[in-house]
Amino acid sequence: MTAPTKPSAKPARPFFSSGPCAKPPGYSPEKLATESLGRSHRAKIGKSRLSYSIDLMREVLRLPDTHRIGIVPGSDTGAFEMAMWTMLGARPVTTMAWESFGEGWVTDAVKQLKIDPTVIRADYGQLPDLGQVDWSNDVLFTWNGTTSGVRVPNADWIAADREGLSFADATSAVFAYDIDWAKIDVATFSWQKVLGGEGGHGVIILGPRAVERLESYTPAWPLPKVFRLVSKGKLAEGVFKGETINTPSMLAVEDAIFALEWAKGLGGLEGLKARSDANAAALDKIVAERDWLGHLAADPASRSKTSVCLTVDGADADFIKQFAALLEKEGAAFDVAGYRDAPPGLRIWCGATVETADIEALGPWLDWAYSTAKAA
Repeated sequence: MTAPTKPSAKPARPFFSSGPCAKPPGYSPEKLATESLGRSHRAKIGKSRLSYSIDLMREVLRLPDTHRIGIVPGSDTGAFEMAMWTMLGARPVTTMAWESFGEGWVTDAVKQLKIDPTVIRADYGQLPDLGQVDWSNDVLFTWNGTTSGVRVPNADWIAADREGLSFADATSAVFAYDIDWAKIDVATFSWQKVLGGEGGHGVIILGPRAVERLESYTPAWPLPKVFRLVSKGKLAEGVFKGETINTPSMLAVEDAIFALEWAKGLGGLEGLKARSDANAAALDKIVAERDWLGHLAADPASRSKTSVCLTVDGADADFIKQFAALLEKEGAAFDVAGYRDAPPGLRIWCGATVETADIEALGPWLDWAYSTAKAA
């Protein structure tokens, strides 16, 4: 059998990981402001840079003044855990899972907090019937399932007159979709996804109903220091003005500021959405032209435009491992194997920090890797 011919052109930036994701185009560490490094985060310069990053997030996300933004420890996981541990238990809970991270919140609710939630599940690639949600409950969901490529299409299914709180793990969704913030009481994310920032820091967004819950309800379980958002019965407002609970990495903060300023230069949210949409469309064209490739998320209305998960005809986990290794060895694509708990397949990040030309250049390399792995 003749060996497949390697394509002549490679993606200029072959970074397709779904977290940490590709840095913004034009990024280099030398471009970061460094005046805050080596200084206390509580000094004037540290507080001002943390506050500035919060202001930029608000501006780019078009977040209303009704919602507060705080920088917290532990990436998106830490932020969502903080929300669960500080606010759940006041009323019944519904947890939703259609991929591994949503399933993780189910585990926390059942095994750690022991609150016996209603659990609504769907298989990888599917979205459950959102109409069955009882909004007298607090409801936990992932807006964009990073490991399944499935997202909620919008916020229309969230009741405007809900009694419970809506908790959205939005880490692969913010900066990529329109989010109706009037429907969101709690949202969490990390800089490492759509912004291409560094890991380790989470962001929590609280609407007024979440603040009311925090100030009126005390959980039955003890709270670690890094989760405490209330002091003497009142919201710790300083957390939402740049006074972080623990010591942040100011280098990571400056990295996020670079990405946010880049996003602002694109025109903000509209510019970010346009780039992500173009990337997803380019990858969709690649899939449509190949009978051995498919989308794990069959319904385009609930298909992610950021973490796009693909099926590969006849592939098992070993085949995907070989497939991804071939691409990495050639420097044509890094980190494109699907998540370890997901069905065997590929996962291509199409968020705004990726260039559409690099998605387009990826197609022939996918052909080459598939043919090479099959021949082996």
